[in-house]
Amino acid sequence: MPDKDAYVQKMHAKLDEWNAEIDKLKAKAENAKAESRLEYQKEIETLEEKRNEVDEKLTEVSQSGEGAWEDLKTGIQSAWDSMEEAFKSARSRF
Repeated sequence: MPDKDAYVQKMHAKLDEWNAEIDKLKAKAENAKAESRLEYQKEIETLEEKRNEVDEKLTEVSQSGEGAWEDLKTGIQSAWDSMEEAFKSARSRF
């Protein structure tokens, strides 16, 4: 089982990747036609909400004590899985 600091670093690295992907989608949205732009914007909003949820959970984990972080990992994993699904959906649609 990875220690808390390694887990938090890994999650922050993945968040950075997601932020880059969201930025790519924003660039595509700017160049899209009006009807497609609205779809992009809705998808981006969903991704940003889910990313923020993961970031909040990650903050909880990083601020928790050594014993409590294992319990918080379940919550972050759920948010993480939700974010992964949102990205899969966005990739398939755009």
